[in-house]
Amino acid sequence: MRIPSVCAVMAVALLILPSCSSLSPESRLRAGLQEAGLSPRMAGCMAGRMADRLSLTQLRKLQSLASLRKSHSDKMTIDQLLHKVRALGDPEIFAVTSASAIACAF
Repeated sequence: MRIPSVCAVMAVALLILPSCSSLSPESRLRAGLQEAGLSPRMAGCMAGRMADRLSLTQLRKLQSLASLRKSHSDKMTIDQLLHKVRALGDPEIFAVTSASAIACAF
């Protein structure tokens, strides 16, 4: 029985998990929230809370919000963010995001 090389195992893992990177889900979420226009402090606080409470599938849905900032020159407000999150159609994402925003605002 031949043991697969580390490179072969890594190649298969990369094919199975194409959206994974060396960054943790929390780091990716924090960066995405900042790209969407939130302040670094708010993005960091919210990302820490949200990454622990949302599934990877839900976190991937949130990635689509990062592109919203590219079309706007102003910072996105929490109200605007929550409006966009609600449009994703996942009540759990909305609940976690809004609870995180409230907790991080104080």
